[in-house]
Amino acid sequence: MPLTDTAVRLAKPGEKEFSLKDGDGLFLYVSVRGVKSWHFRFSWHGKQPRISLGTYPEISLRDARELRDQARALVARGIDPRAERRQAQQAGAASQQNTFEAVAERWYAFRSPRLSSAAKGGRHQSRLYLDKDLLPALGKLPIADIRRADVLAAVRRVEKRGALNVAEKCRTWLNQIFRFAIAEGLIETNPAADMDIVAAAQPPVRHNPYLKREELKPFLLKLREYDGSVFTLLAIRLLMLTGVRTGEVRAATPGQFDLDAALWTIPPENVKQLALKVKDGSGDIPPYLVPLSRQAVDVARQLMSMTGQCKLLIPGRNNPNTPMSENTVNDAISRMGYKGKLTGHGLRATLSTALNEMGYNPDWGSKRSYHMRGKTRYAGLTTMPHTWSSGGG
Repeated sequence: MPLTDTAVRLAKPGEKEFSLKDGDGLFLYVSVRGVKSWHFRFSWHGKQPRISLGTYPEISLRDARELRDQARALVARGIDPRAERRQAQQAGAASQQNTFEAVAERWYAFRSPRLSSAAKGGRHQSRLYLDKDLLPALGKLPIADIRRADVLAAVRRVEKRGALNVAEKCRTWLNQIFRFAIAEGLIETNPAADMDIVAAAQPPVRHNPYLKREELKPFLLKLREYDGSVFTLLAIRLLMLTGVRTGEVRAATPGQFDLDAALWTIPPENVKQLALKVKDGSGDIPPYLVPLSRQAVDVARQLMSMTGQCKLLIPGRNNPNTPMSENTVNDAISRMGYKGKLTGHGLRATLSTALNEMGYNPDWGSKRSYHMRGKTRYAGLTTMPHTWSSGGG
């Protein structure tokens, strides 16, 4: 006779454990201590194994019958309910082990050696916004349970605070993390794919401001009057005389200069376009060769005479073994009255624009500013800076 709720509730322990049958293999086991537990007994290859379905009252009679019916259905399909349970438990354990945080940390460990280690490079940024935005939003979720709505909500929170550039980077990193999870066999589809389609609109791009040719002379006269650090003054002059990036000047060392040959050899790892190729081991990457005008040689020689045994051509203000701050040149230009009108990077555009207006071949200006084509590594012509260098003192 099938059990009733009352019979189950009133079952009392005896001197020995005993069982109360319900039907179709389900029975209630009562221990001598009064613990009541449900079990299902079934036929499997000539044996009568059993599987626990939970304890009473946590599992009611109705619940136990539903669990029994599920187990019977598995047996009818030739599946051992015990094996099915083990697989489910293993899958649950794997799900907890492979949270978004765990996978993201493995991705970061794999990816970070290939990212820029500069102060504001990809390695620093990906770590910062993993910790600040992505892990708080998604970290505890099993990677296999994350849906597009979860990813979109995480990115929307970044967009909501107005950090649209950060949101763009987060979309990129999320896409890479889920692709990494696919490669590990943890998921089949990428919930971060195509997130750019629903990205918040970016504001108009504001390029680094630069000077027109007719504005050069007043700037050079202002530069003559600059009363700040001599190192900063000479850094600005070297930027104007070579057309290199501020980062390449900041990382310059005396050993890169052959003043007798009027040549500056910049290692490829210090050049923005080549740094990632160097990290990826993309073959033998030659350095950039920057021919130096007479005025540029004079600036480099003056800097070397001032720095002595320092390893850097332009040492940092507080620590001579670290480069000058990336904001030093921009701050100096702002103090000269050019805030919002010119930046250190804008000096490159100023140089290129002036050369074009003076009738030089546009390709020469591009090469001088390292906007290269093909495999060219030669940085430009030595004669071009002579046109205005005399105005800088």
